[in-house]
Order: sequence, then C-alpha cells, then structure tokens
Amino acid sequence: MMETGNPIGIFDSGYGGLTVFRSIFEQLPGYDYIYLGDTARAPYGNRSFQSIHQYTWECVQWLFDKGCPLVILACNTASAKALRTIQQQDLKSVDPTKRVLGVIRPTAAVIGNYTQTKEIGVLGTKGTVQSESYLMEIGKFSPDVKVYQQACPLWVPLVENGEHDKPGADYFVKQYLDQILAQSPNIDTLLLACTHYPLLLDKIKAYLPAHIRAIPQGDIVANSLVHYLYRHPEMERSLTKDGTQQFFTTTDDTADFDHYAELFFGMPVKSGYAEVKC
Repeated sequence: MMETGNPIGIFDSGYGGLTVFRSIFEQLPGYDYIYLGDTARAPYGNRSFQSIHQYTWECVQWLFDKGCPLVILACNTASAKALRTIQQQDLKSVDPTKRVLGVIRPTAAVIGNYTQTKEIGVLGTKGTVQSESYLMEIGKFSPDVKVYQQACPLWVPLVENGEHDKPGADYFVKQYLDQILAQSPNIDTLLLACTHYPLLLDKIKAYLPAHIRAIPQGDIVANSLVHYLYRHPEMERSLTKDGTQQFFTTTDDTADFDHYAELFFGMPVKSGYAEVKC
C-alpha cells in the first residue's frame, strides 16, 4: 500500500469517523488522506479520561509518523477527553508545527443556528455526555441556547454489530429519544454527537415529531475544515494532493474492518493493519 507525502490524518476509535471522512472527501476530494480506526480498543465511550488520552495520542503519533501534518479527531469521545491535552501539552514535546483538530468545537460553533426555540438536545456516548463539552462549547457560541443531554450507550454497539437497520434496534432508538424529549417539550433540534449515529438516522427520524430535526456532524466538520485550510494557507500548501485514500485498522482482521467500513464510508474500503505502539 503506497504511502503519500503529507496526507490529512483522520482518526476514530472505530468506524464512525468514516461518516465524517466521507463528508470531508466529498468537499475536498483532491487531497491525500489516511484514516486510522483503533478498532482493537474500541469503543472508547465508557473508558477513563486517562485511557482515552493515551490511546488517542498513540494513534495521533502513528499518523504523524505516516507524514500527516494535520490530524482530525473524527471522534466525539476523543475530542472531549483528549484533544485539549494533546493541543496544549503533547504537541509541544513532539512538533509544535503539527495540528490536531476535533469535531466538538466546529459543531458547537454553528449548531445554535439550527434551532428556532433555542433548545437543543445532544445525543452522545456516556463519555461525551459526562465530559459536558457540548454544554460548555455551545454556551460560548450561543449563550442564549439551552442544551439538554442524553447518553445512548447501546447505539454504538448496535451500529458496529450491523444491527442498526434491523427491527431490534427500534426499541433502543425510541427509548433514548423518549428520554431526551422528556427533558423539555421545546426541543426542536437534536445533535447527533457521535459519528456512528448517522447510520441510525432513518430510524431516528421515524420516531421524531415532524418539527424536530436531527443533525449529523459530517458536513459541519467538513465545512469547518474547508474554512480552516483557507485561513491557514501555510498548512494547506504543505498537504499533498494526489487524491489518495488509505485506511488502517489496529485489528489484524482487515477483511472484517473493510466489510463494516464500507457501510460507514459508502464505498469499498481496502485497509491495512496498523501496529500502534502502546
């Protein structure tokens, strides 16, 4: 598998980041990319801050070693629990010219524009919800918006086990939607604050009243990256643009990864094994 010069690195604990990668690729198709899914240690949602930071930083360094000057944490849990430490501490000891971006801040910056009632529900993993990152970040950008949260711990396992489109998923989709909507009758916008959740979007919409919108993150993050590269031409010029995409997984069963990855990415995936140093 050929390695490119300076690709954009995209990281997720598993498959979900591929929904973000797909949106980024659609908007910036000419760039080179490397996607790394840490499927051997997924899911991250119920792990400690320390473990999530350690795993995320190890994977970020692996992408740096592959030549990536810019890495996107296409994972809400990693963005919530690891990004700040990586940006403020870890990068200084490795290479301060490299950049690591997350998905929470760009989402929080615009999600307030979607609501008419000024009340938003955030659906995420246990780790994302407990971090209260969205409460804090949305509060900075839209202080007039009230934010409610609901952890959906069974949604990621449903998706990663290929059960997201089966009848058995309906009960758990409706259960968490009922819980978030019970917090306020004025919620009109639901943020899908996990990159796995777009695969449940059809079922989510089926159990929502017509006036409530469910918002995935992919296009939001992709738009943010487009603007970031425009604002940082030195980074944009450093990225190679041969239109290549490489995929890696930390499990040695790459065929299994490829099968599920295609569901998230929307096109065939051929991955390689990544031996991430622990």
